[in-house]
Amino acid sequence: MKNKFAIVIVMLFSITSLFAQENVLGKWKTIDDDTGQAKSIVEIYQEDGVVKGKVVEILNKDRQDRVCENCKGDKKNKPILGMVIIENMKKDGNEYTGGTILDPEKGKEYRCKLWLDENDKNKLNVRGYVAFLYRTQNWYRVD
Repeated sequence: MKNKFAIVIVMLFSITSLFAQENVLGKWKTIDDDTGQAKSIVEIYQEDGVVKGKVVEILNKDRQDRVCENCKGDKKNKPILGMVIIENMKKDGNEYTGGTILDPEKGKEYRCKLWLDENDKNKLNVRGYVAFLYRTQNWYRVD
């Protein structure tokens, strides 16, 4: 009886873990487009019915105190560490759309789309749009 109970518990944890890996929520390592080096950790979370993302760690110790000099509005000259850079995303099938993403280096905001890679659920595709032009980055899940 104890063996059966243990097997059921292990199966429940495995299924829960599998479903947890099927969504975009969690912590993700961002990669610098120019250098290919890990840049920051962004936590994607749900709040008030929308998905948001904030910078929770800057991996380059020399850049941890940087502020968003080129940002507009209430983010201008605010610390990048702790800044919400993804806002108002809503689930649409297998994607999250309808929101924006901020590039704190340039201070520019773009329309955004997020979706998990169909072959690797630990890889997040992050696409920023301006008109019909776009750029897609890959972010990687952090345990």
